Amino acid sequence: MSQHPHGHHRPEAAPFTERTPRVVAARHLTRRQGRDKAGRFLVEGAQAVREALAWKTGEVHELFVTAPAAQRNAELLQAASAQGIRISEVDDKAAASLSETVTPQGLVAVCDVVPQPLETALRGTPRLVAVLYGVSDPGNAGTVTRVADAAGADAVIFAGDTVDPHNGKCVRASTGSLFHLPIARSRDADEVFAACRQAGLRLVAADGYAEQDLVEASANGELAQPTAWVFGSEAHGLPDDVVAKLDTSLKVPLYGAAESLNLATAAAVCLYASARDQRN
Repeated sequence: MSQHPHGHHRPEAAPFTERTPRVVAARHLTRRQGRDKAGRFLVEGAQAVREALAWKTGEVHELFVTAPAAQRNAELLQAASAQGIRISEVDDKAAASLSETVTPQGLVAVCDVVPQPLETALRGTPRLVAVLYGVSDPGNAGTVTRVADAAGADAVIFAGDTVDPHNGKCVRASTGSLFHLPIARSRDADEVFAACRQAGLRLVAADGYAEQDLVEASANGELAQPTAWVFGSEAHGLPDDVVAKLDTSLKVPLYGAAESLNLATAAAVCLYASARDQRN
């Protein structure tokens, strides 16, 4: 009988069910506590799994796939197989138990967690960094990660009591950007600010109540400097005591009647303003 290295799926083997121990273990990764304990998280869907397979700093440990998803993603499974990654067929119920979406895609990878130590994420001479402070909404955190990636930022740092970057919704909103640029996290915001300063970054609060706006700062040449933008939560913004610790605060000018901008939109405006000035 032919041997299957790395425990690859054998077509004649029955698919795993939701009670199969490896599926049960993977299901623990849908909760933050389980992810922190195992140092692994789940990535769902072809696009995200493709990014995970190309990722250089961490490892993909296993792929769970339903028969229809295996047919749809033959090339992807071939690539995973070539990397020696274990591929396990699961039934629909098992796939649903690992999915955090309304319509499970039938393809879930178990990966190493992404955060790197602060000094690793900020090594070299970073020019542009996004710091999320106390952001609880996973969709926003993931979208800011995607925006930071698009704007060519050097790192994204989750500081203080911020949502877990591996939260399923956060991973989906980042559309693979989670694997493209260094991510760090620290519950100690002061440690984050100190590390940014040590890396030569100017700490700028994105604050709707700031005196000065982006346009003025850009005209003064301020945004061309290496910058760590600090973004606060959707509901509460940045606390005054945090703003006081930073080098300056800037607001996005509102020219129309809207009283504020969504966090991810404001972050896009700020990060792109810096990216443009730094490139000029």
